[in-house]
Amino acid sequence: MTIHIKNLEIYAIIGILDAERVSKQKIIVDMKILYDYNKNNFINYADISNLVEKIIIKSKFLLIEDALLIIQKEIIHLYPKMEELEIEIKKPDIIPNCIVSISKKWIF
Repeated sequence: MTIHIKNLEIYAIIGILDAERVSKQKIIVDMKILYDYNKNNFINYADISNLVEKIIIKSKFLLIEDALLIIQKEIIHLYPKMEELEIEIKKPDIIPNCIVSISKKWIF
């Protein structure tokens, strides 16, 4: 099975610019989780969405790269039987004429 979490919108302090350290900005997270589903092994996508939101809001990261790695670490800790995990974090409003993002995919 594959879980897709798309356009998870979070408002948080994140970034290295002075303005980013005082005002919340919109962050968008997309995730893809591949795992071997059975009735005794399922992943609760609502729990993952809530976890990601809490991590980003609480941590006030300087770099979205650090946010991505911490999110990956926490999800793997909670769901070690995943086969693949892909995360993309977007900052849609930081540059007026584009959306910047980082992403990474892990295969276990």
